[in-house]
Amino acid sequence: MQFIETRGNDGKKPSSVSFSDAILSPSASFGGLYVPQALPNLDKTFLEGHLSSHYKILALDFLQAFDIDIEEEILKEALSRYDSFDDPSNPVPLSQIEDDCFVSELYHGPTRAFKDMALQPFGYILSKLAQNRAENYLIMAATSGDTGPATLETFKNQKGVKVACLYPDGGTSDVQKLQMVTEDASNLKVIGVKGNFDDTQHSLKDLLASEDFKSELKDRGIKLSAANSVNFGRIIFQIIYHIHSYLELVRKEQITMGEKIYLVVPSGNFGNALGAYYAKKAGLPIEKILIASNINNILTDWIRTGTYDLNSRKLILTESPAMDILKSSNIERIMCDKFGAKRTKELMDLLEKEGKFQLTQNELASLREDFDASFSDDVECDKVMGKYAKSGYIMDPHTATCMRAYETLREQPLKTIIYSTAEWTKFSPAVSKALGQEVREDIEALKWVSQHANVKVPAMIDGLFAKPVIHTVVVEKEFIKGEMLNFL
Repeated sequence: MQFIETRGNDGKKPSSVSFSDAILSPSASFGGLYVPQALPNLDKTFLEGHLSSHYKILALDFLQAFDIDIEEEILKEALSRYDSFDDPSNPVPLSQIEDDCFVSELYHGPTRAFKDMALQPFGYILSKLAQNRAENYLIMAATSGDTGPATLETFKNQKGVKVACLYPDGGTSDVQKLQMVTEDASNLKVIGVKGNFDDTQHSLKDLLASEDFKSELKDRGIKLSAANSVNFGRIIFQIIYHIHSYLELVRKEQITMGEKIYLVVPSGNFGNALGAYYAKKAGLPIEKILIASNINNILTDWIRTGTYDLNSRKLILTESPAMDILKSSNIERIMCDKFGAKRTKELMDLLEKEGKFQLTQNELASLREDFDASFSDDVECDKVMGKYAKSGYIMDPHTATCMRAYETLREQPLKTIIYSTAEWTKFSPAVSKALGQEVREDIEALKWVSQHANVKVPAMIDGLFAKPVIHTVVVEKEFIKGEMLNFL
């Protein structure tokens, strides 16, 4: 399988690259991204063949169907990372909350967020490739709260890899911040950035594309890669759990094989939704992908009107910070698939130069064949969390945004899977408020919710508050590069 570029080729880079090259060096021509030339076929034969498969067997078969240039033994070792999840036999459990609504719980890994599903195996593969090539890599990650902890966890103490993780100071929950700043492995550096997530992500993408920065790294014998979903190594693993969740509905006899369903995906950077889109295009029986946003609902505008306008918006900090994003990286991969590389470059150039673009009516119609979208504010999400807590199901604020889409966007009475991307413990003050108790500090909110909702706080969260803080640096974005070089 070869990978091509979302904005076309500049004549300097190869016109197509292997999977390993795409993940080791994820910045494509003109600042674009890499996408697969083709997708595996998720036909009825493939799906029926995995009705009784362990998650790791399904994942291995899917990755091999993708024909990526990674040895089977490395893939097996990477997938063995799922053995550390709460239930190794089923790392992504499916819970029923309505007669026709099910929650795919993606947060049962070591950092209690869905990023573990991709980053645990991806981190092993990337570090193994670096070791096999006798190369040293700086892995950069920009986080709105969950990518950072998952990246640090998967790469800590790995040979051939150092990690610089950027987070917006004040833009994450206390637990998310503690998960990062208490990491003590010598190959990890955590940097707070004065600004929001879009500032940190923009800085990361600029450095990935900077020839000067790469030259400075080259002088030190270091190459550059990234752990954000700009890296297709993340996306490939995010396709698999959509297949698994569909098969879980069949196994539970909620649907018959081939029956279509809706997916509801809470979205910020659009990687999770992109995984669902690729699964649908490959043949998974999905009627439509319903995108849920918070009040930073630029994705709702894009999907419903074709307008993507950064000029008319200012980022708002919410109780669902992983979705506090206006520059959503992975819409570029959707547009490339639907409109081609030339048009995608035109649209992304407009976004960069003018801060906005507008799809044509035909382009919008094509987008809406696969997507619809809605959004919820914090007040509505608090009501949703309170409602389901009373019936015994505790969800986090990101999951709560899905319920409006479930209730208002479905055009047919089909079974629906919503995706829960983080455990409630990462956002306990918002959960405690939804349950009727205002608590500002995470440590107190965790205790209160645990006692009053009769839910356990996992040891990896409970123990954070006793760990020493290692990383204290907070800088303006123009000093990020210098901090990274000092670290190296």
